Amino acid sequence: MSDSGNQSCLMGAEDTVSFLVCVFHALEEWAGLGQVEDYLSVLEYLLWVFTPLAIVFILPFLIVIFLYLSILFLQVYKRKNQLREAYSNNLWDGARKTLATLWDGHGAIWHGYEIHGLEKIPDKGPALIVYYHGAIPIDYYYFLASVILQKGRTCHSVADHLLFKIPGFKLLLEVFSVIHGPQEECVRALKNGHLLGISPGGVREALLSDETYPLLWGKRKGFAQVAIDSQVPVIPMFTQNLREGFRSLGTLRLFRWMYERFRLPVAPVYGGFPVKFRTFLGDPIQYDPNMNAAELAEKVQQAVQSLIDQHQQIPGNILRALIERFYTKHKDH
Repeated sequence: MSDSGNQSCLMGAEDTVSFLVCVFHALEEWAGLGQVEDYLSVLEYLLWVFTPLAIVFILPFLIVIFLYLSILFLQVYKRKNQLREAYSNNLWDGARKTLATLWDGHGAIWHGYEIHGLEKIPDKGPALIVYYHGAIPIDYYYFLASVILQKGRTCHSVADHLLFKIPGFKLLLEVFSVIHGPQEECVRALKNGHLLGISPGGVREALLSDETYPLLWGKRKGFAQVAIDSQVPVIPMFTQNLREGFRSLGTLRLFRWMYERFRLPVAPVYGGFPVKFRTFLGDPIQYDPNMNAAELAEKVQQAVQSLIDQHQQIPGNILRALIERFYTKHKDH
């Protein structure tokens, strides 16, 4: 409505209601409120476009939040049991089992998590578990939970040094027996009769591998030397659809260059999709005194690759993995 129109409306108003209606229309035009509907339509369209994109980047952070909630629980548990700490050698058993139950429940509800071959993990004595590293190794968390709940054992783990620099993680790493990974410390853990889990691909494999599931171990053979020095069996492990649950943008040239040049693991991770996860444990590779580290490393890599070839359809597909989430019957690919 133009200024002359507004003036005509105001002058021609016969009663208070008509006058107020004219005033409202005049204010609406003056403030530009007539365009609000157009703005809201544009905003609604942008939300429709970007909300799914935001969600797939937010979900990985929820896993981090879950980890911090685990740490918070441990802090509370520690405070509550201060008086018992001096009298018990197993102060943290209850905390570990409680957290294992939470993670096991998360895996069952969100991913329909299954583990095949858990009987290959010894009830007593040492073994080295070697696994493929996903963008987020959430399958390994589920595996640890299964070992605690079904085997009654705590599997020690080797993690990248960056994990030890994250604020607040120290207690969580200590309670779950996570070590930085010097060979001497790994050998000591195994000789003391513990299980030990390690991913030779580590952060590099987490960031730079993709839905074709290449093993990025390079010439690493330290894990094999640990197994030889400890004279323990090596058990290969792989989780189906792991890269469909979470993916990394590390394959993009910029992020790959930043990692290769500066060892900065800054590639964004997205996902959190409720795809079907199945963890498979291969047959143990027994200690052979006639096999050197290079030969054992090659044999273990072939064993993990065999699990990938047998149980993972290449390339991985998120939609297919989502459908498998509701298809409970196991089917090898």
